[in-house]
Amino acid sequence: MSTESSKQLVLDKNIKHIAFIMDGNGRWAKRRGMPREYGHKKGADTFRKIVTYCFEAGLQHVTVYAFSTENWKRSEREIRALMRLFTIFIEDAFEDIRKNDVRIVFIGDRSVFREDMQRRMAALERESAANRNILNVALNYGSRSEIVHAVNTLIERGEKKISVEMLNACLYTRLSPDPDLIVRTAGEQRLSNFLLWQAAYSEFYYTDTLWPDMNGEEVDRALLSFGNRQRRFGGIAEGESN
Repeated sequence: MSTESSKQLVLDKNIKHIAFIMDGNGRWAKRRGMPREYGHKKGADTFRKIVTYCFEAGLQHVTVYAFSTENWKRSEREIRALMRLFTIFIEDAFEDIRKNDVRIVFIGDRSVFREDMQRRMAALERESAANRNILNVALNYGSRSEIVHAVNTLIERGEKKISVEMLNACLYTRLSPDPDLIVRTAGEQRLSNFLLWQAAYSEFYYTDTLWPDMNGEEVDRALLSFGNRQRRFGGIAEGESN
């Protein structure tokens, strides 16, 4: 599919939000006899290309699972490499947001990061706040923790009863609709504590492609797969009887 065809599909199917579980950086590097950090660097390059492609295709919201609350279990060397990449991303993003009309939102518990990194994250969010497209970057993110955080926020407000709408308004992703499509690379077929609440009616697309090898054609295949499905949201398909 061309970018124009992708745009038409996104428009026809009213696809607003795509989310990515970016898996396979380590395996990509291992197959090439390189350290895992090399795979993460290549994955970071792919991330920028894929996000740009998605917004060019007309998607308005993109969410990426960059670093989970469980990823701290990895080696110190790998974590240091990832933190360096996050710092580079934040610096480069100041230029990217101007080019692509992107609003950056960091979702997750940022209190664990260095204070200077937290300040840069906050500055990037402020500077991009008026932009149209939203990129949610999940850093130190875990969906269970997000839900607990939202509930605790409501308790602290003195709420006696909690509605779905109230909880939605306290989630890290409150600026975006629930994802229409969640894409996971590298052949794994699980959510890994990602957007558990928001994924209630999301469609899923799994590919064996490792994240560093992800490209626009694979995104197109995911969008085509979505376009061929009939979303029921708990109901029945047209023409079917109970």
